[in-house]
Amino acid sequence: MVKTPISISPVPNGESPVRKPSKVEGLKERSNQLREPVATELLQDTTHFTEDAIQILKFHGSYQQDNRDNRVKGQEKDYQMMLRTRCPGGVIPPELYLTLDRLCDEYGNGTLRATTRQAFQIHGVLKKNLKQVMASIIKKMGSTLGACGDLNRNVMAPPAPFKNRRDYQYALTYANNIADLLAPQTGAYYEIWLDGEKAVSAEEDPAVKAARQSNGNGTLIHNSEEPIYGTYYMPRKFKICVTVPGDNSVDLYSQDLTLVVMTDGAGELVGFNVFAGGGLGRTHNKEETFARLADPIGFVGKDDVYDLVKAIVATQRDYGDRSDRRHARMKYLLHDWGVEKFKQTVEGYFGKEIQPLKPLPEWKYEDFLGWHEQGDGKLFVGISIENGRIKDEGNFQLKTALHEIVSKYNLPMLVTPHQNVLFYDIEPAIKAEIEAILSRCGIKPETGIDPLVRYSMACPALPTCGLATTESERAIPGILDRIRNLLAKLGLEHEHFVVRMTGCPNGCARPYMAELGFVGNAPNTYQVWLGGCPNQTRLAQPYIDRLNIENLETFLEPIFVFFQQKRQAGESFGDFCNRVGFDEIRQFTTSYSVAPKMTTQLTEMNVQELTPVITNGQVAIAPEEPATETNTDPANIRHRVSLRHEVYTQLKAEAKRQNKPLVQLATEVIEGYLKTINTNEG
Repeated sequence: MVKTPISISPVPNGESPVRKPSKVEGLKERSNQLREPVATELLQDTTHFTEDAIQILKFHGSYQQDNRDNRVKGQEKDYQMMLRTRCPGGVIPPELYLTLDRLCDEYGNGTLRATTRQAFQIHGVLKKNLKQVMASIIKKMGSTLGACGDLNRNVMAPPAPFKNRRDYQYALTYANNIADLLAPQTGAYYEIWLDGEKAVSAEEDPAVKAARQSNGNGTLIHNSEEPIYGTYYMPRKFKICVTVPGDNSVDLYSQDLTLVVMTDGAGELVGFNVFAGGGLGRTHNKEETFARLADPIGFVGKDDVYDLVKAIVATQRDYGDRSDRRHARMKYLLHDWGVEKFKQTVEGYFGKEIQPLKPLPEWKYEDFLGWHEQGDGKLFVGISIENGRIKDEGNFQLKTALHEIVSKYNLPMLVTPHQNVLFYDIEPAIKAEIEAILSRCGIKPETGIDPLVRYSMACPALPTCGLATTESERAIPGILDRIRNLLAKLGLEHEHFVVRMTGCPNGCARPYMAELGFVGNAPNTYQVWLGGCPNQTRLAQPYIDRLNIENLETFLEPIFVFFQQKRQAGESFGDFCNRVGFDEIRQFTTSYSVAPKMTTQLTEMNVQELTPVITNGQVAIAPEEPATETNTDPANIRHRVSLRHEVYTQLKAEAKRQNKPLVQLATEVIEGYLKTINTNEG
């Protein structure tokens, strides 16, 4: 039996009380299993919910936001709701997609957004329309229950509908079953959004029902509407994925719990390798919060997997920190206890020992874009969605294309962990028709997408996310263009790597696993992380805390040059940064200046071609050039000079009048001034 779990209430009989639970714990206790104050406030003629209702509303799959672009001093905020679907493995039936597409036009901001957890979000829904939108989703076999809040979130699986790969089929089946096992059992959801009418849903696997009723060694809470969660649900959000050996399309090390399908030589399921304790959310300037990779825990047989999942959930439920929400994720339990203590506690709930981990192949990242054989004579096609935003804009008509394909061919869809979508069960005879629709609507095939863009991700951030301190989704296209231009200038035009950006440190787009990660710190300012790897199995590390994005090229150029000079054959950018270490990178960048070839290019530039770099009101009129083995003559080395903006403007105008390159005129002016000083001193 396990030890008595930590209580979130004061200990009776005069004993020393435990730490005071957070405010959210009290809200959950008073909510009557997620009913109040949401049910009451939904009936009130107001534009927004109170803070207490907002916390409980998250469990129903909705966040309250306001459009910060529309904030006007002295006026009420532009309140609106975001809804997120719960769809295990990213499965979206055609009728549900068409409903979401319609709802975002009728009640939202006209766009859908694919998330990094294989779900869809609708933004811009007014409070008065929230019930209508929720009810419409539920009636079309969708759900938002548990998409947010302190419980198990959407369960992920590889977005590959291979019909001839039983391991992939097992992954999707168990993702759905575990989602059912850990789904909230409260009747609040249907009482509030469907007036008590229970929606028709798919029949649960009998093994899931049995597991929910089997107590094990204390995994269930008796006499509760929520036998697994109890009154207080989880200390914080809980994230699970199921994948197959070698497929890391799900970013498995970033999850609270990962199950890896293990089969025998005949393809029969034998059980699951188990990883636990991953998580990426953190807070700037609070070192006690950190990103963490999941640890390998062991192997569990297929007949015991649901009991083990319950045991791990119960361990976090009973021992997770309910006082400090910044310390409440299961990763901190693993960090504080260590794997062995965590494993022993889980085994107490499980009732048996966890077996040793079975061997696994090397992990690879897959995005499944483009056309693929499904294995049963049919096809599937992955379609890239930049930053997950499904919209129509000018000649780019992605929203129209997806709607036309679903409407015409009634195809099911999968949302991918990389914010893309794929259609499956496609008859080969209609492949050309689908390609024609995509082409007509301006949708590039995967071969026409810059790999920097293809493997990048960004969170929504401004203007709707209340946690964002700066831009992300709206900023990253321009930033990727600047990175690509810089790489081309340095002779690295074919290079690409994983770039991810978020508007705050919560890590929704998983920037801490990127080769180059940007984490919002302040307006136009980002913390930069380097050293993740292409297959997403290693954490990046913070390289610089505050980079004004205006200085992007100045910051990245010496790092890229060092990479170009010192990389090993076939070495990726992230692997290079991890191998050489930050000390060597900083040593090189400190002494960096521009190469001779670049000096010649700059001196030959017309003034109109020179793009200044503005930093804190100063203008750098030339990149620096390093001394190299072939460039040791001080006369050939050029250094950066920063000017006040107004001085730069005058200098630029005079250079144009004299028809001279700006760098040449600046050099002449400075040389003349120095000669005057030397003459006066003589």
